[in-house]
Amino acid sequence: MPSLTDLGGFGAGLLVVVGTTVALGRVAGVGLGWAPLTSLLRAVVQLSVVALLLRGILTVEGTVVAFVLLMLATASWTSAGRLRELWHGRRIAVLGVCVGATTSTALVFALHLVDLQTRYVVAVAGIVIGSAMSAATLAGRNFLRGAHHRRDEIEAWLSLGATPARAHLEVGQEAVRESLLPNLDQTRSTGLVTLPGAFVGALFGGASPAQAAQFQLVVLAAIALAMTTCGILVTRLLGRTPYVGPGVSRPSGT
Repeated sequence: MPSLTDLGGFGAGLLVVVGTTVALGRVAGVGLGWAPLTSLLRAVVQLSVVALLLRGILTVEGTVVAFVLLMLATASWTSAGRLRELWHGRRIAVLGVCVGATTSTALVFALHLVDLQTRYVVAVAGIVIGSAMSAATLAGRNFLRGAHHRRDEIEAWLSLGATPARAHLEVGQEAVRESLLPNLDQTRSTGLVTLPGAFVGALFGGASPAQAAQFQLVVLAAIALAMTTCGILVTRLLGRTPYVGPGVSRPSGT
């Protein structure tokens, strides 16, 4: 257990780092405001609560299901808020996150890529659910921008008798591709440019470098599957919108 002096020094160091972030944002006119600080303060509270919960969850296996469901619900709610401007965006975001995360996580344990232990379930599910949340948000927001930018093209497809799904198909494909690129770049650079959290965490947990690398590879593959599944599902469902871009009516006669 760290002493109060250690905690005070740690907290002061964090404040220096986040204070620098806030100052840089203000000087550059990025418009972040106090968001870096408030986000970190929220993370402190949430991680403190999670740390206390995990002490019980890791000793009582039955509680892991409730904890995973809590993570899934929180991620779904967050993405739903980001896509509220889109046609049925909230419901589609929830469905995308749930399907993408559960499919990927279930496949990892079904194939015995990771032992079915409480700590591994929490670790893998937490990472995968967070990635699915990001995929839903990025794919949905990219779809929104693409639909606005290519509105004339969508109108042309609809004027020719195409279904909304076909008219928005290429917009959705591009949205998914753009949402996956940052993760794919990170995967390509793993070990050379970055040491991902799962790898470092496994090392700190006592695993050998080979075991840590194996766990990280499983996580990377699971993230890619979750994000791809979520992105495709979200954009395909959004593509069924009867509107040419969000909130814009279809041309008459289509």
